[in-house]
Order: sequence, then C-alpha cells, then structure tokens
Amino acid sequence: MQRAIPQSDAQISLSFAPIVQAVSPSVVNVYATRIEQQTMSPFANDPFFSRFFGDQYFRSRPRESRSLGSGVIVDAGGVILTNRHVIEGATDVRIALSDGREFAVEIVIEDEQTDLAVLRVKSTDAGQFPAIPFADSDDLLVGDLVLAIGNPFGVGQTVTSGIVSALARTGVEASDYEFFIQTDAAINPGNSGGALVDMAGRLVGINTAIYSQTGGSVGIGFAIPANMARLVAEAGVSGGEIVRPWFGAKMQTVSADIASSLGMQAPHGAMITEVAPGGPAERAGFQSGDVVLSIDGVRVDDPSAFNFRLATRALGSETHLERLRGGATASVALSVEAAPEPPASALATIKANSRFSGVSVRQLDPALAEQQGLPYEATGVLVTSVEAGSPAEAMGLQVDDVILALNDIEIADAPTFAQIASQRVRTWQIILQRDGRVSRAIVSG
Repeated sequence: MQRAIPQSDAQISLSFAPIVQAVSPSVVNVYATRIEQQTMSPFANDPFFSRFFGDQYFRSRPRESRSLGSGVIVDAGGVILTNRHVIEGATDVRIALSDGREFAVEIVIEDEQTDLAVLRVKSTDAGQFPAIPFADSDDLLVGDLVLAIGNPFGVGQTVTSGIVSALARTGVEASDYEFFIQTDAAINPGNSGGALVDMAGRLVGINTAIYSQTGGSVGIGFAIPANMARLVAEAGVSGGEIVRPWFGAKMQTVSADIASSLGMQAPHGAMITEVAPGGPAERAGFQSGDVVLSIDGVRVDDPSAFNFRLATRALGSETHLERLRGGATASVALSVEAAPEPPASALATIKANSRFSGVSVRQLDPALAEQQGLPYEATGVLVTSVEAGSPAEAMGLQVDDVILALNDIEIADAPTFAQIASQRVRTWQIILQRDGRVSRAIVSG
C-alpha cells in the first residue's frame, strides 16, 4: 500500500467512517465470569475463634466476579481472538456483537506465551460471522495511521485513532514473545483483545497492554503483531495445538562493548551464549560466540526479535540466518523444527499407595530445560500435573517443581523417580527446585 502526505484540504478532511463501518462488526465485547472462593472472616485460620464459633462460620463461600474485554472475529465460523488475561480462570465466557446479539463461547486455546486466546461460538445455527482480514504486520512503518477498536471501561464499542509510534518494542513483559507494536491511539482497560487496524481495514495487531501510572491512556499502548496473532488464530480454527519452532540455543543482547570487541560498527543482533547438544542450532553449525544478524534478510536487533521472527516461520521450512563469526559474515541454512516430543519412558505418573500418588512428571531434556530457564545439562524430573485432592497435593508439590533427589538418591530420569516414589517409607527427604531456588524438605511417609 502506497503512503503519501495529504496534498489538499479535501484530503485532510477525509473521514475514517468507511473503515470503521467495515471493521466494527468484527470487534466484539467479551464477558468472562469467574467463581472464586471467598472466606467470610479474617479469623478463619485462628484456632481460638474456630473453637468457639465452629468451622461453619468460617467456611469459604463462592463469589462471582466478572471481567470485561474485547475480541476480534477472525473466522466466519465464529472464531474469536482475544487476550488470554481477559478470560483466564473464567468458568463462563460470552461475547456480544456490535448489533446486540450475544453468544456463549467455548475456550479453544489459551496461549500463555503470547497472552492470546481463541474462542469459538457454541451455537451451531448462528450463521456466518463478519471476519476481519489479517494484514502483514511486517509491512507497518513508524508513522502509519491506525485505529484501535474495543470496549474501554465497559462504555461500549469505541474507536480511537493514532499512529504507529514504534515497532519491535520489548520490555513490556506482557508475554514471552516481546515484539510489540506501540501506538498512541488511546487504549484503556477493556480494550484488551480488541483490534488495531490499518487504513485498509485489516487487522495489524491485537491490543494488549498500556503504559500508565493512572490506569488510563497516556498515549503509550501496545499491540501483539498480526503475524503472531495469525498463527494462534489458525491453530484455533483448525482445532490443533500450537507447536513452535525450537532453535536450541540461548542468546544475549549485543552491547556496545561486545560490538566493539567484535569489530561491529553498531550494536545489534543476538549473540549465542550456549548451544543445546543435538539441537537444530548445533546441527546447523552454530557455536557459542556467534552473532545472528538477520533472519531471511530481516534485521535482528536482539534475542526477542530473533525469537519472534523464528516463531512465525512454518515448521518444516528452511530459513536463512546471517551469522557473524571471527569478523566474517555467512548465510547459514536452518531447518525450522519443533522441539522433540518426549518418549514414553521420559514420563511417569505415580498411582501407587505413596505420598507421591497423583503426581505426573517429565524427565528433563535440553528443550525442556531451556523452557524452564535451566542449564541444558540439568537433570531431574519436572512436575507436569498434580491431581486435586491427592497425597502429592497434600504434600505440597506444585506444577513446574523440579525434583532433584529423593532420600539422598539423585533423580536422573523418570524411571528412577517412578521406582523410588512408589515405595512406602517412614520419612521422605526431598530436594527440589522451585522458582529458581533449591530447597530441602522432610515429610513423613
């Protein structure tokens, strides 16, 4: 699409109304209901008061809470894209269209890594829905006009205009893939999950976060680029799961000092600090100290930019990375692959009459270790689920705990854990890692 500065008063007075009329039917309000347990008294855990008043007085009661957000229809069959934080923990989700119709929806995908979710209308006789087309968000330029459409503060569908203030913003901490479009189009609470559209009426981003010290818009809003949102939407339309490429290397930002030591004129790129054994990066010939400068000819400024670009590449395809090593650059072909699936032997669920009954674990491998922020050579088993009401839950085990040792025996793999954890012993000595901290606990058998 060609861009041009307005040349006359007539051009300046042009209205956004035709774009809004075409796009607004595709933007919906999202209502999420949560049932939360609320304790009736602050003295519930005090044995003195429990003794005199009884447990019934302090019994927790369900409390209904509601949240409001926005969503975008991306498929005529009734598939809606929104932010995950809008519907997280919801027991009932409904949408309302701009024409007043309301529909119950089911949650198809909740993607924590991108803070996106896919909803699908439950009704089978609702007819066709007005879906919005996706734009190529890589075509955006700073200064492009954009419109933000959503339901701020629950006042009803609202349209605000602005420009693209910046691209590839990081440090927002709204998702694992930090590569946001920044805009000064007013985005407020309730806009989350709404549409950021270009002057052709195409979806360029999903509004997701604001920078504000007051809770209202100060002209700094962030949207997830359409190229990332499209991948999540397509997985929701097809009913499949999201499987992303795995590079198999850890990276850091190239600082001014590092750039100077490498003979670079200006700092940019992602520097490899560690390579996973047997991973795609190692097989492609990458080494610690290499700097990735671009991917398929698109400049890479930092690790976040690289992760975003790679995540939008199709599995099974081949991409070309520009590598800097020893002062020389080279183009390296990389096969776009998913992380290997764990074999059955790397999984274990404890069902025996044991304190660990109800826990499921997965043996650490390089890809899983990277995901958990651990060294590639880390050993142990990761807790993947804990059955509600099970002895494992009563013992305090949590999802994402890494069990390192039981009764002074190092847990190197899932079979070892299953053999030891299925036993009945008088006392358990457990060494585990939680939230980056290693701790030791002693519990009865």
